[in-house]
Amino acid sequence: MKKNLKYNAIWLAIAVLGYVLIYALMMLGVIDQFGETTLVLIGINIILATSLNLVIGFSGQFSLGHAGFMALGAYSSALVTQVIPTAGGLLIGLLVGIIVSGLVALIVGIPTLRLNGDYLAIATMGVAEIIRIILNNLKITNGPAGLYNIPMLANWGTVYVLVVITTLIIVNFVHSRNGRAVMSVREDEIAAESIGINTTKYKIIAFVLGAAIASIGGALHANYIQTINPSDFGIMESINILIIVVLGGIGSITGTFVAAFVLGLLDMVLQNFGTLRMVLYSLALILIMVFKPSGLLGTWEFSVRRLFTHKKAKGDA
Repeated sequence: MKKNLKYNAIWLAIAVLGYVLIYALMMLGVIDQFGETTLVLIGINIILATSLNLVIGFSGQFSLGHAGFMALGAYSSALVTQVIPTAGGLLIGLLVGIIVSGLVALIVGIPTLRLNGDYLAIATMGVAEIIRIILNNLKITNGPAGLYNIPMLANWGTVYVLVVITTLIIVNFVHSRNGRAVMSVREDEIAAESIGINTTKYKIIAFVLGAAIASIGGALHANYIQTINPSDFGIMESINILIIVVLGGIGSITGTFVAAFVLGLLDMVLQNFGTLRMVLYSLALILIMVFKPSGLLGTWEFSVRRLFTHKKAKGDA
């Protein structure tokens, strides 16, 4: 317990230094408004992709429904902040989105997580599409026109803080007793059941936690972009999130960060190419996957714990 607190404190110190560095670069004009927007979108993608990596990479459940939970978070926060356009309203919106997404994930997870592989992917994709269709037909969500003039309550600082918080939650979960049980299910579900692990329970825990964190990404998206509609959360959005996970390395949180930055910066650089942008973007993705089929980092993970252990071992030698 004390070791976890120490490593969390180290990570928080690194995060504070990162915040100060980015703030200084903004004050010096090195990072302009366009660069700030890129950082915000990268941060939102990190939250979405790390939460999906928890489901796919650590629990071994192939989900294609992440955009649905993102949508629930986005609409929950948008509706709340239109009534309460303050920082407190954003906090309430985040909490409402987490609760709604968590409950929906729990309800749909109990029957669907008994499936595996392609069947689970199809089921979760269907759930996301049902969520999108419901949002498309509700009066409160303004149907297909969506919601607009949403208060801009999210900025790079808000996104940065929530990236740090959600990452710490996921990392600590993975290294906890529950996290180890989840990974044992991924490695060999039959073996896990044979030693008394309730595999369905732990798959649901990972699925619900991933959905709840995805809703945070959706809420930030709504309160930064300021307009949302159901078409924003279709199957292509789920695939975009999946691309980040696969590109970084399934089961690597560090890889997710790297992939989100690479794709975000690549998209920014290609803005000047107009209609060729998506062609070049797709070509770059293909080349990366050809030469790095297991992702940019594979399953490798940067670890402060390992770094300190290595230094201690060298000192003892």
